Formats: sequence, C-alpha cells, structure tokens
Amino acid sequence: MRPDPKLINVLALCGSLRAASSNREIIMAAVALQPDCMSIKLYAGQASLPHFNPDLEETTDLPDKVLELRSLVQDADALLIACPEYVHCLPGSFKNLLDWLVGCPDFPGKPVALFQATERHEYLPVMLRDVLTTMSAKVIEDACYELSARSNKLTAEALINDDNTRMSIAGKLKLLTKAVETGRV
Repeated sequence: MRPDPKLINVLALCGSLRAASSNREIIMAAVALQPDCMSIKLYAGQASLPHFNPDLEETTDLPDKVLELRSLVQDADALLIACPEYVHCLPGSFKNLLDWLVGCPDFPGKPVALFQATERHEYLPVMLRDVLTTMSAKVIEDACYELSARSNKLTAEALINDDNTRMSIAGKLKLLTKAVETGRV
C-alpha cells in the first residue's frame, strides 16, 4: 500500500555498505533537510539481497528481499541515490541492487536525484547516469548534487551546520519536489 499520497515519497539508496559512509551521511542530511511535503526513507536491505540471477526473473517466485525492494520502488515518487566509486566502478552490492531493478515494472520513468559526497569520483558520475538511463530512469539533473569532500569522515550534522552545504541540499530537494509535482500533472 502506498504511503501518504499527499507527501512526495522518496526512496534513498546508498551505494555503500559502510556504516560511516560519507554517502550515507549526505542522505541523512537530506532526510533532516527534507521539505515538509517530502518523506525520505533510506533503504536498508541492500546487503541482504541475493545475487542477481536472471533465471529467477522468469519465475513467479522472486526472493522476498527482491519483492520488498520492488515494492518500495513502486511506492516511491522518486529515488535519491548517493553512491561511491569503488575501483573505478559501481560497488558490487549496489550494481546487484540495480540489476534486480531492471525487471521492476515501476522503475522506468522514475525521477532520480544523484547526490555524491566526494571529489575522487572520476568515473562514477558518467557510469551511473549511463546505467540509470539504460534502465529508463529519469535523472533530474537540476536536482543532482556533488559535494567536493576531501574526507571520508563526513557527518550529517557537519553537513547541516555548514551554511552553503545546507542551502545546496535543501535547494536540490526543492528542485526534486518540483520535478515530481510537474510530472504528476
């Protein structure tokens, strides 16, 4: 069942499994700064997803964890993705998550905002956009945010307490809101 239809429901996907991930912290800052009309929920089941197997797509018995992920995507008006680069690629567990969403009928056309919390990502921004475009997501470029961070020790509190960062994150969330509301008309 869909969450509150009056709210813009955003499913946040963190590409890192690290507890102290800078990308997770930027999502947590977004949660704290979300506009009143938005509800951001961080997906926490990535580590427990089974390895993608296309043979399972042919059955009616998809694993429960996959069904849960797809249900969350179905209920979301938009996705917020924050993902690190690992060895010039997407982290394996995050690519696995995306592989499970390829067959998700509710994924194509889904508005997506990309947040990035590092300056050392040389390949990921283009690669992730390419993968998402291939999957028929709608990347909302105006709502994407890159934080040039020289440290992997960011905290949501520090991001919120920095005036420029706080205003940038809040502004990008407003642009995501506008894109979703425009698409609803």
